[in-house]
Formats: sequence, structure tokens, C-alpha cells
Amino acid sequence: MSANGHPMTESNALRVQAFNTADVAEQIRVTPGWVQHYQQMSPGHFAGQIRYLDLQGVQIYEECMNTRVEQNFSAPSGALAFCFDRSDNALYVLNGESRNIWITPENYQEVAVVFGSEFVQQHGLDVARLEGLFMAPLNSQQNGLFSRWLSGTLTRLAQTLDPPSRESLTQQLLDDCLYILDNACVRLDRGSLQRRAEERSIMKHIGEWAADSPEQTLNLLELSQVAGVSLRQLQHAFKAYTGMTPSHWLRLRRLNSARHELLGRNAQDKTVAEVAMNWSFWHLGRFSNSYRALFGELPSETLKRGQRLR
Repeated sequence: MSANGHPMTESNALRVQAFNTADVAEQIRVTPGWVQHYQQMSPGHFAGQIRYLDLQGVQIYEECMNTRVEQNFSAPSGALAFCFDRSDNALYVLNGESRNIWITPENYQEVAVVFGSEFVQQHGLDVARLEGLFMAPLNSQQNGLFSRWLSGTLTRLAQTLDPPSRESLTQQLLDDCLYILDNACVRLDRGSLQRRAEERSIMKHIGEWAADSPEQTLNLLELSQVAGVSLRQLQHAFKAYTGMTPSHWLRLRRLNSARHELLGRNAQDKTVAEVAMNWSFWHLGRFSNSYRALFGELPSETLKRGQRLR
């Protein structure tokens, strides 16, 4: 499928599609196939880009975002994804059955190869054998080189009139991804991998709660109960995955929820003060300052803009 939901024909199967975005919700809409919930987590006007190539069963995509963004996401069902984080040149392997949560750095760039469920089945890729590797940072010398090659390939295919065949490119992607995975696994620290798996399990519980209850607010102790761990364990997992404290994460989550309400269809008859109190911001001035610091505009400006769009 193309990013706009229409079937792609053989004649345009190597057509690279590119989208520039100005909001995290728009970034989600132009990313095909993934189940995602994004929230902005650092100050400034959001600017993002998606480049996408469909090889009919295998996809290459590149994502860029200028602000920190919390990504709560699942890969397409049955898929196997190789995601190369260009900020630290780490490889993250994902399957399509688990939810994941993490927060990107600023000026984030990622390029990924996603093998769809039919491709995985046809080529006998035993995803179950990768259990324990999902979302662990896998490092090898080839990661940076391969991610740059993938990005450059998207650029070349967007410009060339003589692209390689879909079959040859697909086979090269499979061979290279499995080779890089093999090299990265040799370098694993088993103790670190176990700790990472425990932290990932904690964040998985948090991610499932956040996806299922986007409008629900919790305090810090209630959040640790959701994860089923002590507050100390919760803090360690958040530090590893998000680089922030759980309390800071909860506050940013409430600010994003307030923004969503200000832009919503039912906000026409609401005031900024009402929206702020709905999300437990009891000091309007502090709420406005925090909101402007994060999103680059006052909540009243967001409300007026949303009303003009309705």
C-alpha cells in the first residue's frame, strides 16, 4: 500500500514518497502501516519528514524530527523491522506483536527496513528465535555505514530514471540486515541484555497503559503500580529509555493531552482555564508558560487556531 492507502502498481513500485510535517499528529498520519501515538517532549515548533519506499512486501522508510518525541508504537502485524538510529548508530530489531515506548533525542534521524508478514513467512524467518533481542541496542561497525547507504539509496531512487529491480534490491536488503544482525549479536553483553530486557518489560507495561488510556492521569505511585515494580525500578527504566524522570514524563503527557483538547472539535465552547484544570494544571500562568515553552505558542493561540480550522 502507498502512504495514502492506495495500492501501488509494479510500474511505480520504486517510487520514493516524501512528506514534510508540522505536527506530531501529521507525522503519524504519513507513516504507513504502524500503530503509533506520538507526544512532543521538548520545546519548539515541530518539524518532521518521512521518506518512504514500498517494495511490495518490504519497505524502507526514513524519519526525521527536530524535537524530542515520545513514540508509543507497534510495527505492522507479523512484520520484522530493522531500525537504525542514526543518532547513536545502534540497530533496534522489532517484531509486530509487541508495543514499544521510548523518547527520541532532538534532531532525530532513523532509517528502517520493514519485512512484512507475508515476506517473513515466505522466507522462513523464525522471528521467535530473536526473543530477547527486541528493542535492545545492537551495535556493530556496519550499522552507520548501512544506515547511510539506505538514506542515500532513497535519495538516488528519488532522482534516477534507471532504478534496480525490485527483486534484487529486496534480496540485498534481506542479506545485509541478517548479516549486520549476526555481527551485532556477537558483541552483546549478556548482563546488559538481561537488564535491558527487564527495563523493556517495565516500559512495555507503561506503553500499553498509555496507549489504552490516553486521557487518563496518574500520580507517580499509581504509575509504579501500573508497571508492577517499585518506584526505584520505575526510575531506572525511565532513565534508560527516556532520559527523564517519571514525574517529568507525566507532566509532559498532561501538556500534550491539553493541546489535543484545545485543538479538538469540542473545544469551541471551552476556555483555556477549563482545559488547564481538566489536566490538573491549577495555576493558569504557570500552565501557559510551560505550554509555550514546550510548543512555541500560548494555549490561547492554539485554541484560536483550532477554532479557525473547524
